[in-house]
Amino acid sequence: MRGFYIGRFQPYHDGHHHMVSAIREEVDELVLGIGSADDSHTSHDPFTAGERVMMATKAVREFDLPTYVVPIEDLDRNAVWVAHVRSMSPDFDVAYSNNPLVVRLFEEAGVEVHQSPMFRREVLEGAEIRQRMAVGDDWRAHLPDPVVGVVEEINGVERIRQVSETDTNGA
Repeated sequence: MRGFYIGRFQPYHDGHHHMVSAIREEVDELVLGIGSADDSHTSHDPFTAGERVMMATKAVREFDLPTYVVPIEDLDRNAVWVAHVRSMSPDFDVAYSNNPLVVRLFEEAGVEVHQSPMFRREVLEGAEIRQRMAVGDDWRAHLPDPVVGVVEEINGVERIRQVSETDTNGA
């Protein structure tokens, strides 16, 4: 059985890793969908699709689970979103998400959806981790080591700091 798990992975963090670890108990193969693949270099979406593919691919190697990482661009047309996902992804039997809209869209399309409790959501949330990076707080402890390596390789913290700045001159 093949599962599908989508996220923006901005960045891929220990919460995502915990979810993949739980999913691997239920499936033989996994498709990781890199959502909002067309967005990058903003404070909300600082990393490119390619960088997020590297993060996820390197992080999941430890699980010995055949995994396909595929970028999924935004459509901004919810009624056809699942068809778009299916067109960009290998076939899958079950989807995994805790996002209420994603759950609804998959269910309306007849796809079985599994949810799981959030893992340490108070810290393991992309916005919180990006904020920690921007202000110099500890962020490394919340990412798998291979992802820390990717963030450092691409100078991701500096990018987040730059894209988080405003262009106002005090006026």
